[in-house]
Amino acid sequence: MRSDTIKCGFDKTPHRSLLRATGLKDDDFNKPFIGVANSHIDIIPGHFFLQEYGRIVKEAIREAGGVPFEFNTIGVDDGIAMGHDGMLYSLPSRELIADSIETVMNAHKLDGLICIPNCDKIVPGMLMGALRVNVPTIFVSGGPMKAGHKKDGTPIDLATAFEAVGKHADGKMSDEELYEIECEACPSGGSCSGMFTANSMNTLCEAMGVALPGNGTVLAMTPERIEMVKAAAKRIVEMLQDENPAKWNIRNILNDKAIHNAFVVDMAMGGSSNTVLHMLSIAKEAGVDFDITQINTISKSVAHIAKISPSLSTVHMDDINRAGGVSAVMKEVSRRGGVLHTDAMTVTGETIGERIKDVFVKDPNIIHTNENAYSPVGGLSILFGNLAKEGAVVKTAGIAPGMRQFKGRAICFNSQQEAIAGIVSHKVKSGDVVVIRYEGPKGGPGMQEMLAPTALIMGMGLGESVALITDGRFSGATRGASIGHVSPEAAEGGLIALIEDGDEIEIDVDTYLLQLNVSYEVLEQRRLHWKPIQKEIPSKWLKRYSLLVSNASNGAALKTEL
Repeated sequence: MRSDTIKCGFDKTPHRSLLRATGLKDDDFNKPFIGVANSHIDIIPGHFFLQEYGRIVKEAIREAGGVPFEFNTIGVDDGIAMGHDGMLYSLPSRELIADSIETVMNAHKLDGLICIPNCDKIVPGMLMGALRVNVPTIFVSGGPMKAGHKKDGTPIDLATAFEAVGKHADGKMSDEELYEIECEACPSGGSCSGMFTANSMNTLCEAMGVALPGNGTVLAMTPERIEMVKAAAKRIVEMLQDENPAKWNIRNILNDKAIHNAFVVDMAMGGSSNTVLHMLSIAKEAGVDFDITQINTISKSVAHIAKISPSLSTVHMDDINRAGGVSAVMKEVSRRGGVLHTDAMTVTGETIGERIKDVFVKDPNIIHTNENAYSPVGGLSILFGNLAKEGAVVKTAGIAPGMRQFKGRAICFNSQQEAIAGIVSHKVKSGDVVVIRYEGPKGGPGMQEMLAPTALIMGMGLGESVALITDGRFSGATRGASIGHVSPEAAEGGLIALIEDGDEIEIDVDTYLLQLNVSYEVLEQRRLHWKPIQKEIPSKWLKRYSLLVSNASNGAALKTEL
């Protein structure tokens, strides 16, 4: 066992003495040592109850014959950090989480790992750290929140709350209705109930085989979720007691086939645009050579068969669960043949094909057939053109049909705060393309999510007449013609930095085009006079992050070599 490094031999007497101080007995030193990475934190609705999950996991590991060692990671709630400088810390937190997993696991030579994430950057951060350690690993998330409801029965969620701000600012919603939404949109613990970033990543853990069936859709704080937590804990011990435990190392499961399957499911379910950012970094940590251009190739072969909030406000994760869950989505996708790698292994010991063999779609109104798909192609696309030579990401699942091809006048803002002020003061008009720049990984720094401006545009009734492009990123709750991750970003001299008010910007989602219709000669003249905006960065961590981070088309991963 890997843990023999800290527990075997006369020279490890001091090590064993310290371990005995934590409660270990003689017979514990013959058992596998298992890290329990818990992301419990009181301020995040998807995490405040995870301390109890950790207790359940540890009890189940002990009963199965392992020795658990629980440790914690940090977490940032993107919804609470939204719209102010706290959001600058959200994406960087992913790197701290990955580093903490690597640090604890390798410093103490633990044999296996069970991760208990739920929201936003925590899931990809744990995946990245686990891939570096490369021991048998299982993910079991906290589970999604149930949808909220207004008094008249209308289903609502966090996206409703953000868009309500725009409606209220535009005089279209009363104080009383706004307060009702505030109180009812997030009715329980769990990751926010739509196909936002957290639930997108938790469903992709299923698709990649590193989590049990139901990980992305079984509601939080339910008996079914508790049973899943217990099953995951039992399974991690079984993996480590295998005669060849190394075959369960996470890189043997989360490989090139798993990365492909993740994007297949992402396309079929119209996941958050943030999944592109995270999956590119996860692929790098897994040692998988995955180019961003492959995403469009996958998208062309996968029908968009499940539409979930924010793309469809009446459908939430609980509905997907009742309709058959992620396994049912994969089963329907696999009917096309050659799209899904059904021979990919999972942590349960079965292949993806074996996992979905006897699954069926229980409600075709929620999970559509390929023949009755929302779109014959997937719900995410990568756009290219002179504005995005290295790519930009759009959640096509959330775009109104009339906005798939769009030409508009640029109105430029050099920060999210400027954009919010401009939108609220009605500077943005029908036919405009809002440009928000210097919000990329380096320029932000930290590439903060921008749900506030997109929600304001929707709430003010401009969602089908105004587009938005940015070198920053969006919340998974964003919908509309919102194009993010524009690379190269403004801070590194990308063309987005040279746009001026009134320039024509052309968007064609069907041909993957993002184009600035300004002549080369004019742009070269502008570049001669361009100087990048240098933001003051008081934070030592964010300053260090800005120096090391790559752009979004490279996953916003930190460089390890200068």
